[in-house]
Amino acid sequence: MPRTIRITRSHKLAAAVLVAAGSVTAITATGGQSEAQPTAATSSATAGKATTGAPTAQEIAAEKAAAETAAKKAAADAAAAKKTAADRKAAAAKAVAERKAEAKKAAEKARSEKQAANRSTERKAVAAPKKAAPKAAPKKYANNLDGWIRESLDIMKKKNIPGSYEGLHRNIMRESSGNPNAVNDWDINARNGIPSKGLLQVIQPTFDAYHVKGTPKKLTDPVANITAAANYAADRYGSIDNVDSAY
Repeated sequence: MPRTIRITRSHKLAAAVLVAAGSVTAITATGGQSEAQPTAATSSATAGKATTGAPTAQEIAAEKAAAETAAKKAAADAAAAKKTAADRKAAAAKAVAERKAEAKKAAEKARSEKQAANRSTERKAVAAPKKAAPKAAPKKYANNLDGWIRESLDIMKKKNIPGSYEGLHRNIMRESSGNPNAVNDWDINARNGIPSKGLLQVIQPTFDAYHVKGTPKKLTDPVANITAAANYAADRYGSIDNVDSAY
């Protein structure tokens, strides 16, 4: 396939120089030819120059237009590339801003939920009724003479009945030897049908008159018997501690 050779402006100038040189040689060789011949040669050279000499105005205009088109295209490409880079930068910045906004929104939501939960807990704490203080377990006493005396003393203290452990114990030992079921069946009270009974040998009418509320209504109940007798002694003698014999 034949190779295409592009003739540039430089090629055209070189060809014009060669044509001009050929014309000069021809003139020198003919020497004495008439002036008409050089004129013909000159015309031929001029015609050759017109064919292969400097670019025409049309060519210059075409090259200028091509250069301007290339420059415009390069400027447009640069502007497009710049716009693309700017768009990408703006999109990245927008994405970062959106992520920050979402993170802030999530944090605010979590904070609001936590505050709401705290307020709910506080309301429940305020609304919760106070639990009543547990009642103290009832005091327990031994089921023997020591326990009966101690329980009687606690009741007597609440009822403001005077008396001491020593005074109660001393009189009990004298009257019944500590037997809650002891019965006197020989004295005047027995002959009258109301025998003395219990730890402190109390007759039924006296027990009924001085019975202490809260104790069993049974004459031979140890605590009921002691507290009724102490109540009677306090009324009659000031205190069971002041009793040293039958009363």
